Amino acid sequence: MKKIALPMIVAAMGLAASAAHAAGPASNGGIVTINGELIANTCDVSGNGQGNNFTVTLPTLSASELSAAGSVAGSTGFNIALTNCTPDAGNVHTFWEYGANTLSDGNLLNNGTATKVEVQLVDYNGGMKVIDVSKGDGAQNSQSVAIASGKANLQYAAQYISPTGGASAGSVTTNVTYSMAYQ
Repeated sequence: MKKIALPMIVAAMGLAASAAHAAGPASNGGIVTINGELIANTCDVSGNGQGNNFTVTLPTLSASELSAAGSVAGSTGFNIALTNCTPDAGNVHTFWEYGANTLSDGNLLNNGTATKVEVQLVDYNGGMKVIDVSKGDGAQNSQSVAIASGKANLQYAAQYISPTGGASAGSVTTNVTYSMAYQ
């Protein structure tokens, strides 16, 4: 049986590790600087009179209404009412936060059993504009409204959309987190 000089192998491994460390760390990273701001603005928030967590129920429709690519149906309005705002003036808009249900086309993923259907949000504050939830704050088409005497009312709608057409029958359910952005 041949004997192996174990101390030599360990010494060689130590020299290799030492040489790799002496070359310095690779430039595979960098610095992330994060800035933010907290403000004193606050309001009591109520969606459709149900509190800050609320439900919008779309109408029951035939899947055939979403047979064409890009078809929309079942637009259902809802509001977010702000009261007791401090300060009692300024502007506010809704920031729809990117989350697990956000799709790259800006719509919301259907977690129900219907296929080829998504949910789309529309802003009715100063015009009808489709909200793109996949974008950052300020780029979603969420319009600002004035806070007057400590109150504001923001108007929106949710609707079915079938980007590719051919929606099948089944349930539709999704959710999105929102924040009030004060200016």
